[in-house]
Amino acid sequence: MSDETPVVLIEITHPALSVPIRLSTDSADLIEQTPAGQIRGTRSTWRGADPETEPYLFIVASAILPSDLKDAPAAGSLVLDNLSPEISKLARSYTDLATICLAQVYASSPDLVEQEATGLQITSVAITGTEITLTYTREERENEPFPKGRLSRSWYPGMHQ
Repeated sequence: MSDETPVVLIEITHPALSVPIRLSTDSADLIEQTPAGQIRGTRSTWRGADPETEPYLFIVASAILPSDLKDAPAAGSLVLDNLSPEISKLARSYTDLATICLAQVYASSPDLVEQEATGLQITSVAITGTEITLTYTREERENEPFPKGRLSRSWYPGMHQ
């Protein structure tokens, strides 16, 4: 057994965001000292982030990483402490799906990915007074229509005259 501290790095992207939201479950690195206090997080190059200008900011969270079992869909959840009304407001402001990527690293080697799940869609957000739960999944291939295109009037009007 290792004394290493496991860390989950989180990247959330959405077309309405100019830059990804980068979060970390570890507060090892001092990112910035402000009059209000310290901003802490993790400096990592995961997903092409610049460790100096694009750190993963510390947030109190627990993550259930997607299962890698053969017959189970890639699904999981992320529970964030609801520390600010702005977090809830941001979570409620989107009507279309955001993409979330997660990586498990160790605090001593934040650039070395031990486990990774990318391209997941945030499918639901549950907000209470104390926490926000994001549920994410990858669409199962079995649910994709086959054949991909439907021979409907809207897609192929020449066939339906």
